[in-house]
This record gives sequence, structure tokens and C-alpha cells, in this order.
Amino acid sequence: MHLTLLTLALTLIATICFAKSPYQSVLQHSRIRGRQHGPNVCAMQKIQGTDKKYFTNCKQWYHRKICGKPTVISYECCPGYEKLPGEKGCPAALPLVNIYNTLGVVGAATTKMYSERAHNQAWAEILDALVSNVNIELLNALHYHMVNRRLTSEDLKHGSAFPSMYQDFNVHIHHYPNGIVTVNCARLVKTDQHATNGIVHVVDRVITAVTNDVHTFIDTDDDLETLRNAVAAAGLTQMLESDGHYTVFAPTNEAFEKIPPEMLTRILEDPVALKDLLNYHILKNMQCAESITSGTPLETLQGTVLEVGCDGADMTLNGKAIIQKKDQLGTNGVIHYINELLIPDSAKTLLELAQGSAVTTATKLFVDAGLGSHLSGSEALTILTPQNEAFKEGVTMTGDLKKLLKNHILKEQLSSGSLYYGQELETLGGIKLRVFVYRNSLCIENSCIVAHDKIGRFGNMFTVDKVLTPPMGTIMDVLKADNRFSLLVGAIQTAGLTELMNQAGSHTVFAPTNDAFSALPKADLNKLMGNPKELASVLKYHMAKEILVSGGVGSHTRLKPLQGDKLELNMRNQTVYINKVPVVEADLMATNGVVHAVGAIIKPLRKSNRFTVHEDRINHLTLLYITYCIILQLSFQLCLVLSLSISSSS
Repeated sequence: MHLTLLTLALTLIATICFAKSPYQSVLQHSRIRGRQHGPNVCAMQKIQGTDKKYFTNCKQWYHRKICGKPTVISYECCPGYEKLPGEKGCPAALPLVNIYNTLGVVGAATTKMYSERAHNQAWAEILDALVSNVNIELLNALHYHMVNRRLTSEDLKHGSAFPSMYQDFNVHIHHYPNGIVTVNCARLVKTDQHATNGIVHVVDRVITAVTNDVHTFIDTDDDLETLRNAVAAAGLTQMLESDGHYTVFAPTNEAFEKIPPEMLTRILEDPVALKDLLNYHILKNMQCAESITSGTPLETLQGTVLEVGCDGADMTLNGKAIIQKKDQLGTNGVIHYINELLIPDSAKTLLELAQGSAVTTATKLFVDAGLGSHLSGSEALTILTPQNEAFKEGVTMTGDLKKLLKNHILKEQLSSGSLYYGQELETLGGIKLRVFVYRNSLCIENSCIVAHDKIGRFGNMFTVDKVLTPPMGTIMDVLKADNRFSLLVGAIQTAGLTELMNQAGSHTVFAPTNDAFSALPKADLNKLMGNPKELASVLKYHMAKEILVSGGVGSHTRLKPLQGDKLELNMRNQTVYINKVPVVEADLMATNGVVHAVGAIIKPLRKSNRFTVHEDRINHLTLLYITYCIILQLSFQLCLVLSLSISSSS
């Protein structure tokens, strides 16, 4: 059993890794999935309710979906093979005949008939254009589907072009990492059908000659007038006329009209924002609609990514079916018409960034506090926007809240990647906030960043988990201002630790409340309070010489106290525990540290005997399956990288 699994894993790795192209990799995978049905059988996935079939890759095989729609598995002869009566699978190679007869063998009967000037509905889309001179036009159309050389699927490299037999107009090839190959955006459905005088590749639609570049499409279509003017204003005309393989998601006039006039005018009159806006609609590589079988992040000229996907027959952008017209092919790229303008963060003001995010409560409060002009202007700022759940229900504007919100706006445009531990950041309110960097979190005072930066035109936005608590006085000041800590304040004074709690530095104090002291037996409490040395020892076990806010506590965090063994901290159900004692209120920020209120005196944990699990108790078969799956997953990733490398180098 073990040997069989390892053999299967090695077979998959060898066959896929040694495939010469992404298409061959997918074909090999389909062979592997179909081999139980006999030699040269390929597994095919057909989208339910359509005639669209695909050779299957690993992801599609396990998900049983293409473009979000369920698929049905069928088993067919792999290209170049046929069945024999009474034999399993497809043991026989197709006999070599000329191209004319091969067209009939591979199911391209329509093309074969039109080679005899016959009529068939599959060519109806070009018939109207052929009425005036059917013989010449039909011959030209057929010649455009022909290249005067023998090309196998291995020769169909990504971005290549070959002169057709119709006036040497090029046919444009794109060979994608998922194994899809297109010719003028028509998908190859059967490849490498060898004939005595050439090769036949079957495509899923009629292709037409391409003569115009991408910019000519934009320049001549009245429905793209606003886009045409914007392209000229941004100085992108020359780029769209140059050689390349661009994908342009072209917003129609209607798409521009949906944008609030004030926002649209601001962007159109700002060269930097306008160029970012337009480049956000242009991909670095050419993506025909048929190349997309699932959501794929693709890089734009603006530098960020668009999620290009599909939902059945619809092509989608960032999960929305906003593409009206697909695959308008030019000599240097392809255009897809969209009915909604895509506005990148880099073209937005801070207020627009916040309005488009899951921080609606904070956004409204910033405006209510009179800070809207800062957020909609051209100041270089960074805004700390708490998530909606960070606010209590029914929060209302007060003078203190206005002051607090002003301290959520930093005086410079910052990137979270440039922040470092101990850095001080000045706010519009005039105070300085500290930066704390932990293993899995980045915090500004008690507020930790929970999402990627939103980088706007003039300012950036950090989404944080809590409303900011600026430091107010020393740790001793914080304790004295809160009646819950009156006994602790007395204990600190008795133990001679007052100066420590007032001096500059970095301290974390787990502060027992009055209830925590009262929970001790009265005799023990009196004894403790009467012994300053022992009291100091107990209190120092509640203090550490570094600042740890609650957002820096993970599933297993250790902290060295001023005296005693390390403290064990963890986070459960949004509550911090220290040596199993829960924090009742976290993150009371001070200028020299942070205070966390605890409801009990913290004691060292008892050491327990740890049990061990011996290797002979492990289920070896389960372990082997896990190893096999890991190897298989890594092999597919490695082979994809190799395939891309081979494709790009050739």
C-alpha cells in the first residue's frame, strides 16, 4: 500500500514536471485522471448546461467547478488517438490523412464543408459579410485560419504571432499558465491533429483579421468618448499605439457618468490621479476572456491588482459582472468594455478611502467632528480609523470625542511598513503616539493595525481594532485616577515602588483591583501589607520592563517580570489571561508604560509533568497520506513555476 501511494506521487510529479508547456501539463493531468479507463483516455470537464469542455487541472478536478459552475466529468480519447471495437480505452493512433480529411475526423465538419463552399449555421456570423462576393470573401476567411507552416502546440508560445495565408495578416497566440491556448482570443479545444500535409488545431469560434491597435478602437468608438479624452489628457496615447500585449478594461461614457460630478472633476483635473485611474484599467499582460476559468489576481500598470474572474459566461472584475463586451482584439492587446469605473485608492482622498471601507462609524464621526476638510484636502496625513465594532452603540459627539478623533490623524503620510518600535508619531491634536512592534501585530498605542494600508492620493489610512487611548500621565497617575486601584496605590507606596512607577521607561503593570486584594484571606492580606520586602516581591511579579499591549498577546506569549518566573499569557475569546488570571480591563495607557487591570493576585503556575507521545503510536498510514499530499501540492507549485519559466524564456 505504501509503495503504491509513493509510486502514484512520483508518477504525477514526473509526468507533470517533464511536460513542456502549461497546455501539456494540463493534458498530462487529464491523461492521469483518465488512465483507469484505458490507454490514451483523457478526463474532460464539461460545464453543465453548455457544450464547453476543458482538459482538467488539479484544482478544477477537486473543486469540480469552472467559472463557478459545476462540471460533469467525461472520458474521451486524447488528441491523436481513437477507439477500436472490443478494446479498452483508445489504443489506436489516428491514421494520417490530408488536412481536408482530418477536418472531418476532429469534428470540424463545418470548416470542411466550407472548404467546398457549403453552408452551415456555425459560420452564420460571417455570412452576412460574404453575400456580395461569397466565393472571394469565404476563401479569404478560410485563408486567415491557415498558416503556411507546420505548428504544433509546443510552437504556440505566449505572445507569438504568425502570418496567415490571408495577406500575411497575423494570427495572435496566447498560451496561459492554466493551460488555455487562444488564437485571436478563440480557445483551442483540440490540438495537434496531425495530417500528411500539416496540422489541424480546432478553435471554438470563427476568427477574423486584426488590423487596428488598441488606441484606434478607443479613438473611433463614440461610446468611449470620455475615455478617449482622458487618455489624451493623461498622455497615454503613444503607449496604447505602441507594440505590447495590453488588456484594457475600457469604461464607457455611462460608466463615467455614474461617478459623483465633484469627485470626477477632481480626478480629471489632477494629472497624477487621472494617470493612476487609467493605468488601473490596464493589465500588464493580455487576457482574453477564454483564458479565465476562476478568479485570478492580475497586476495593473498602476501597480496594484485586479481580481479577474468569471461567473458562468460572464467575465467579472473584483467579483462584479460589469463587462459589457469582451475580446475586442487589437494588434497590441485586447479591450473589454465595462459599465462601471474602477477607481484605485491612489486616486482617492482620505475621506473617499474611508467611505469605501468597513469603517463607516468612524467616517461619520470624523465628519461630525469637523475634520472633513482635513480628510478631503491635499494635506499629507495618515488617518487611524477604528473598525465599526470598536465603538459603542449610540455614540454621540462630545468635546472630548472631538479632541480624541483629532488625535487619530497623524501629521505625515506614513506606510505601516516603515514604522519601527519606539517611533513617535505626532497628531493633529499636538500629542505624540508610540509605535509598538510585536511578532504578529503592529500597534500605535493600544490600537493595532488589522488591515493592509490604504494608500490614497495625498494620505494613507490604517484600519485599527480599537479606539485610540492616548497616554495620560505616568503609571502612578493612571492608578491614582482610578478608584479601583486605591489599595494597590497604598501597596506600591508601602513597598517603596512609587519612584519606579513614576520614572521614565517602559513598563507593563498587571494591576490587581481592590476586589483582588479583598479576595485574599484577611490575615494573609494584613501579613502581606505589614512586610514591605515580601509585598515588593509580590508586586514586582506583576510588573515587566517592557510595554505589552493586549494586541501584542498571542496564543502563547511569555513575559519576564521584574522578579520571579516568566509570566504565561494568552488570548481567549478577546480576553487576555496571565497565568490563567483574566484581565478585566486592558490597555490603560501611560507615558511610561501600560496598565492592565486584573481581578486576582497573580501567582506562579504549578509545574506539571508533561506527557510524551511515542512514535510507535502514530498511525503510519495517515502520516504517509499527509506526506503524499504535501509532496503532491509542492510538486504542482514547482511545476507551475517551471512551466512559467520555460514559457517566458522561450
